[in-house]
Amino acid sequence: MIKVSNLQKSYKSNQVLKGISFHVDEGEVVAIIGPSGSGKSTLLRCLNFLEKPNEGHIEIGGIFVDTAKATKKEIHQLRLQTSMVFQHYNLFKNITALKNVAHPLRVTKKLDKKKAEEIGRHLLEQVGLSNKADHYPISLSGGQQQRVGIARALAVNPNAILFDEPTSSLDPEWVGEVLRVISRIADKEKTMIIVTHEMNFAREVADRVIFMDDGFIVEQGTPEEVFDYPANDRTKKFLRDYQRQITGKTDNKMEKFAIV
Repeated sequence: MIKVSNLQKSYKSNQVLKGISFHVDEGEVVAIIGPSGSGKSTLLRCLNFLEKPNEGHIEIGGIFVDTAKATKKEIHQLRLQTSMVFQHYNLFKNITALKNVAHPLRVTKKLDKKKAEEIGRHLLEQVGLSNKADHYPISLSGGQQQRVGIARALAVNPNAILFDEPTSSLDPEWVGEVLRVISRIADKEKTMIIVTHEMNFAREVADRVIFMDDGFIVEQGTPEEVFDYPANDRTKKFLRDYQRQITGKTDNKMEKFAIV
């Protein structure tokens, strides 16, 4: 379970997160949507202290941290509860796909090379890349690199996986394959928070959707509640603008994302 209370983050005079509070139940998939600059990615990065919050409390997997007073030990313990899939893959370019997946097992779990690579091969198979184990990232497509990143995130069996716009850097032809892999993980009831601009995917895969704007959580609810019956005027405008952008129409109901 993830519980966040009054999370605040500023960069000098620019307050990016303005008292964020929410929870994610075990096995729940929460999608965070909203316009660029609303604080979505900053929120995700604050959860594992890639960005240090100025104030607030975070609890993940039973580890509780007062962000303003957190010690290095507490931050380390909190980070062990999650793994992250980044926008730009963040793979080590000088080692193979298999070694990228095995690396966190050797570093955080202290497994020997043979065991770590055995688990790594199994995870690459899960994301459809068993035949790419010995390939370097430069020889992989963007979608394949992102799937390696997902396998790496799964390797340490975290309490939750954080996805920071996992398709934003991909060419359109590779988006579907990554979304299908994430959907299969969601089917296994893995706790996940997904920051995404893929509205139809959020509708399909999420148990709950959070809409953020200007550093606040403006609205949250089931996909049906948020996408079909939004209560807040800002949410309504965002969804209308999104619909107009992708279809040229203003119908509030978006075509369902087809996972095949």
